[in-house]
Amino acid sequence: MTSSVQILLAVAAFSVLVGCSVPPVEPAGDSWAGPRGTWREVFRDDFDGPAGSPPAPATWNETVNGRPDNGEQEYYTDRASNVALDGAGNLLIQAQSEHYAYAAGLTSTQPYTSGRMNSQGRLQPTYGRIEARIQLPQGKGLWPAFWLLGQNIDRVGWPLCGEIDIFELHGSAPSSISGSLHGPGYSGNGALTRGFSLDSGTFADDFHVFALEWTAEGMRWLVDERVFHTRTKQGLSELGKTWVFDQPVFIILNLAVGGFFDGSPDSATVFPAQMRVDYVIVSELVPN
Repeated sequence: MTSSVQILLAVAAFSVLVGCSVPPVEPAGDSWAGPRGTWREVFRDDFDGPAGSPPAPATWNETVNGRPDNGEQEYYTDRASNVALDGAGNLLIQAQSEHYAYAAGLTSTQPYTSGRMNSQGRLQPTYGRIEARIQLPQGKGLWPAFWLLGQNIDRVGWPLCGEIDIFELHGSAPSSISGSLHGPGYSGNGALTRGFSLDSGTFADDFHVFALEWTAEGMRWLVDERVFHTRTKQGLSELGKTWVFDQPVFIILNLAVGGFFDGSPDSATVFPAQMRVDYVIVSELVPN
């Protein structure tokens, strides 16, 4: 999600979703049983508040950007029509088919608006369980994501900062998501990616819980408590890759439109399109 380098990631991620004829070899170090201990909640946002109000500014920054990466076609705004509480305990990130008038007499050429928010400089965990309960939109060209970036991105750049995609969804394939790990030597088309598909229905039908469990040993990705992807420091070492995930990260939630991941919307894509977030929780591990 971070750089135009990810042009090739769309191809890689899509191939994961539709399946590969030859499964990739997994390093032995990634056969990890997961964290040992009990998760203790240290942060929770239930997005309670009046309809139309913004997400808590003590935690969340709202992005305003008319030139997004990856060939995307949205203009990110901080308007309530793109990012706001719905008054029923949810955050709505909403994409609309419109050209944004960003100043008097000036209108963007981007044909859509949408929302993106992050916790940079506010909520930056190192290790823990990071989860959100979300109902996703569907429709070609929609690209919702829940992801993490290393807090040192402004100093070292991407991908040296590390990126963890808890999930990304192709709007044209709303029954499947992918979870990816990016770092030096394994970004773009070399990202470490695995997919997950629902047994029935789509992610637009109801809420689902997306989580990352992360320790100094490794991390694993879960959907509704089902593990679908595991990576460890030892496993990366076996692949000749560098683990850059022993530092704080910040959380990002966004709904992109268009771009290299799922292409442009078509006539069947319905707008406004909504990504509905029930909660975000961060927990720390209490060892047994």
